[in-house]
Amino acid sequence: MAERKARVERNTLETQITVEIDLDGTGKSSFDTGVPFLEHMMDQIARHGLMDLNIVSRGDLHIDDHHTVEDIGITLGQAFKEAVGDKKGIRRYGHAYVPLDEALSRVVIDLSGRPGLMMHVPYTRGAVGGFDVDLFAEFFQGFVNHSMVTLHIDNLKGKNTHHQIETVFKAFGRALRMAIEMDERMAGITPSTKGSL
Repeated sequence: MAERKARVERNTLETQITVEIDLDGTGKSSFDTGVPFLEHMMDQIARHGLMDLNIVSRGDLHIDDHHTVEDIGITLGQAFKEAVGDKKGIRRYGHAYVPLDEALSRVVIDLSGRPGLMMHVPYTRGAVGGFDVDLFAEFFQGFVNHSMVTLHIDNLKGKNTHHQIETVFKAFGRALRMAIEMDERMAGITPSTKGSL
């Protein structure tokens, strides 16, 4: 099987970002973004998705975190799409339910080739440690637009905002892991009745 790795650089007047991803890694990660809470969540993707992930970002954090968080989502989506390749032999669909104490989230993904985000997370607070939780919608929108996936995110229960978000990211990592797994019965076949994704 070909290596499923990618390295993408994205440079704008607002951010300069490099993402390296190995879909068949072991969950190792390193981050240098200036946004600690986002890094904590990105670590969940790597660990639960069993993919290696390195992200370096320089952005206009003196304004706020918005551009950095959104552009990391965009660049991660670009790298993920490149690493997945032609999608032959993969499961295509993935889903996960993840609890953390009182919180429970469900994430369902389709590597469909069509970007779509349905996200329902009724946060109990507007910020965690100074991080604006609304920015996670920007992160996931950037990701789906550039990875060309359909993504459904639902926080089903939760009172602690940190727990709500962490269950979302853990479930996202696990759903990704399932969707990109190779299916022996689909060896060499594109998992679509259209013949392409």
